[in-house]
Amino acid sequence: MLSTLVLQSHRSPLPHSWLRTCLESVEFWANRSGFAYQFLGDEFFEILPQWVKHKAGLQLVIATDLARLKWLQKYLSSEYERVIWLDADFLIFAPDKFNVLSGENLPEQYALGREVWVQPECADFFPHGKFKVYKKVHNAFLLFERGNNFLDFYTAHAERLLQKNLGSISPQFIGPKLLTALHNVIQCPVQEDAGMLSPWLIQELLMGGGPALKLFLKKSSQKPSAVNLCSSLVDGKQLADNDLERIIEILLADKEIGFTNQGAL
Repeated sequence: MLSTLVLQSHRSPLPHSWLRTCLESVEFWANRSGFAYQFLGDEFFEILPQWVKHKAGLQLVIATDLARLKWLQKYLSSEYERVIWLDADFLIFAPDKFNVLSGENLPEQYALGREVWVQPECADFFPHGKFKVYKKVHNAFLLFERGNNFLDFYTAHAERLLQKNLGSISPQFIGPKLLTALHNVIQCPVQEDAGMLSPWLIQELLMGGGPALKLFLKKSSQKPSAVNLCSSLVDGKQLADNDLERIIEILLADKEIGFTNQGAL
């Protein structure tokens, strides 16, 4: 078996109490799988050059997107043959089903998370309007094995693009936006059950399912067994803390959480 490290990070103290449940779900899964587990606190950003910190400024998401790549490189070049990054708001609710790709199922020695992003065509008509979907990849889940040919390429170009950018910077500039652009060209391997729930999909699941869930299932190659919960969008408008607490309870209590063709919990 490959020596595997599961890596996570977040600033302290945690801004949302439910994040602790997410972190515990990942650590439980890592221990269950026989993987090492490492949580990085404020030292997480020490790996970045000073110019990156200055350029990112208050956009901590940008600094985080690059720092995770640097730590993945660091651990792969030392004692671990495989490193898995999971965001702090990533919940593994079906640990018995969440088996990371490896061997013949991972010929290119790396994998990204799957983003099936469902949102209303017009926010004013939620929850009774039509929905649209964007199928992309995300970096809330990243898996790299030693010797892969993608991590160094991605890291170098993320850093290069950040250095060259002289205007305003989107928070997802070197994260999901760059990854999805690369994926659209080279078709990166994807861990299909490492998913993501948009705020509108979470709200609909809390209401018992409906058209957003049906669209999500139609466009998903595989039902998720772990999901990113988009903590950056918890602002009391799209999502509130109690919404996340409730969906986590549902996810952990019912491993299918209504991911059925009928779209009902």
